[in-house]
Amino acid sequence: MRVLLLYPLFPKSFWSFEKTLALLNRKAMLPPLGLVTVAAILPQEWEFKLVDRNVTQITEAEWAWADIVILSAMIVQKEDLLDQIKEAKQRGKLVAVGGPYPTALPQEVQSVGADYLILDEGEITLPMFVEAVQRGETSGTFRSGGEKPDVSFTPVPRFDLLDFDAYSEMSVQFSRGCPFQCEFCDIIVLYGRKPRTKTPSQLLTELERLYELGWRRSIFMVDDNFIGNKRNVKLFLKELQPWMVEHQYPFSFATEASVDLAKDQELMDMMVQCNFGAVFLGIETPDEESLALTQKFQNTRDSLSDSVQAIARSGLRVMAGFIVGFDGEKPGAGDRIVQFVEKTAIPTAVFSMLQALPDTALWHRLKKEGRMRGESGNLNQTTLMNFVPTRPLEEIAREYIDAFWTLYDPERFLDRTYRHFRILGEATYPNKGKRAKKKIDLVVIRALLIICWRQGVLRKTRWQFWRNLFSMYRHNRGGISSYLAVCAQIEHFVEYRQIVKEQIEAQLAEFMAEDAIQQPQEVKTPVNA
Repeated sequence: MRVLLLYPLFPKSFWSFEKTLALLNRKAMLPPLGLVTVAAILPQEWEFKLVDRNVTQITEAEWAWADIVILSAMIVQKEDLLDQIKEAKQRGKLVAVGGPYPTALPQEVQSVGADYLILDEGEITLPMFVEAVQRGETSGTFRSGGEKPDVSFTPVPRFDLLDFDAYSEMSVQFSRGCPFQCEFCDIIVLYGRKPRTKTPSQLLTELERLYELGWRRSIFMVDDNFIGNKRNVKLFLKELQPWMVEHQYPFSFATEASVDLAKDQELMDMMVQCNFGAVFLGIETPDEESLALTQKFQNTRDSLSDSVQAIARSGLRVMAGFIVGFDGEKPGAGDRIVQFVEKTAIPTAVFSMLQALPDTALWHRLKKEGRMRGESGNLNQTTLMNFVPTRPLEEIAREYIDAFWTLYDPERFLDRTYRHFRILGEATYPNKGKRAKKKIDLVVIRALLIICWRQGVLRKTRWQFWRNLFSMYRHNRGGISSYLAVCAQIEHFVEYRQIVKEQIEAQLAEFMAEDAIQQPQEVKTPVNA
């Protein structure tokens, strides 16, 4: 069986970083970990080819080679996924689909001709699919019936199928699921509220495989909440630390975690010792009433700003997600988010309007209330809300545009980045991991020169850029390379904030025009009647 693993395009988004990646000749941030895991679960006597359309185009030879095409996608990849299913069917190929989007809305992928729907988690449903293929069945839907697999039996992903040079970071997964109950989150719908983890030796085997294949850069732990099971995380980190020492710190790590990480100094210290350099936090909003309404209670127990500072002082760079448009939200939410980001000096702040994702508690509530404007939400930052909010949509959209524009003003971004790295430089933490020294190649030198030229000569940030860089040399010399890497992100945001502004304004104008047509015209009575 010849299997073509096909990963659909992502639209331009907050995380696409095209301009920044181009500086280092990379094509995409992260590889399709789901598909290389699928390849590891399927029978190894089958043949596999992987095409990531974010990296390269599929060739006629690859189409002709394939007996079956397997695709996986998130909701944000919906448009290209549906297009590729149609293309495959036009070529007479059997098509199997899986992943978060098909699992949430299977009828949409089935309507364009997908033959096999491999839904839920693949450790359970892929064997069902294989049995069906071996019986000669040419279609079928495979579901787990609510059962969650034991991920300690998940095989090492087929990393060998990836073009390492194309990606900025590699990805691995330690756990699935999250113990919290945020109303808008689809992770607990897909993976449950009981975090399931791999064993320490299992994940070390994956890292060893990456090491053998020659990977020596950053790795993103794609867990939606890395610390969902703190006990097991600490057991893993305890074994990871000597492995990193033995291998001379070949990787740096980043991950996602809940804000309560700030309450566990031991855990933060262990992460830093294992060369974790950054963590993404789902802060969402500084408004406690909105946090309570959306059931994100873990963010209301302690001061959010104190938590951010505690994590940064421990040596972990903070990235964070923010959302505007919660029910009951008071006017000015966008400004309050900007003020919070500036106060806490978070360089990379992911900012979105709230979307009701399929099958989440929010989606079910809004559907019951008759407030949905569309079935599937979009995780991109260029889409209006897919439901009727409790305050005017125009007001929320205007706040969103203004706040996004302000957050990614080049001067403000460089100032926050500098202040954040000064905090990191002042951090005192024991036995921080250090990466082995590497030769600086011509690509890195070229990228550095471009950053210095654009930010230190062409833009109005020129004096700020050189002043901050000199101060970094004095106070946090070891952090300069990471500091410049974050500074480079503004090359993406300068263009992307313009895209956000134009697309949201266009959708808003269309929405307002439709709304005006639907509203009955006011009948004015003549004064002398």
